[in-house]
Amino acid sequence: MLPPQDDRKRDLNKRLETVSWGLFLIMLGGFALVQGVPEGTWLIGAGLIMLGLNAVRLLVGIRASWFTIILGTIALLSGIGSVSGIDIPVGPVLIILIGLAIVVRALQPRW
Repeated sequence: MLPPQDDRKRDLNKRLETVSWGLFLIMLGGFALVQGVPEGTWLIGAGLIMLGLNAVRLLVGIRASWFTIILGTIALLSGIGSVSGIDIPVGPVLIILIGLAIVVRALQPRW
């Protein structure tokens, strides 16, 4: 059985993920109601929500998710590129970020 502290962190992480999903859906609905929102703006919002989720995780002592960090970074960069009219090569950026995540994970101390 896990110590009570682990249960609290797991519960908090679940609540943070649920809040993030709620924010994502509110954002999508809000953008659908507002006329003239630039295409790709939702990607910026989604990226900020995913990166924000991981920032909060780190602040409260929960391990961040590399998957959502990578996905959030790609979404943010793609959205910024789309809104500003710059074509960002998502495929190569994805490969670089996955490689970076592998290197960082391999260099992290194991307890």
